[in-house]
Amino acid sequence: MKVFTSDLDVLRGFLYDAPTMFAVIQTGGKQYIVREGQQLSIEKLLGDVGSKVEFDALMLAEDDGSKVELGTPVLSGVKVSGEIVEHGKGEKLVIVKYKAKSRYTRRTGHRQPFTKIMISKIA
Repeated sequence: MKVFTSDLDVLRGFLYDAPTMFAVIQTGGKQYIVREGQQLSIEKLLGDVGSKVEFDALMLAEDDGSKVELGTPVLSGVKVSGEIVEHGKGEKLVIVKYKAKSRYTRRTGHRQPFTKIMISKIA
């Protein structure tokens, strides 16, 4: 099983040595295109590192476009399985509030929590 670690690796794999099927899943209010063996960072999920997670597939397709299945809203009987690889926090975002001519400046920061998962099976 080939492991994709970034979007660039996914594109390289798509062009050269790609798995033949991909799916679209929804989690954390966002939709992601996933393939078997791919690692991706998503919004924080509850669960320990190493635990299994399952997602409903919204769409399933072959890379060459020969077979496309769309769900309304999800495909029945199709699940995308994965494993939690790590939990963490993203880069710090600095928020600055400033009002001119009034000596008002406020700074605060935020680090968004994420969960990195590895897609193990699309079935």
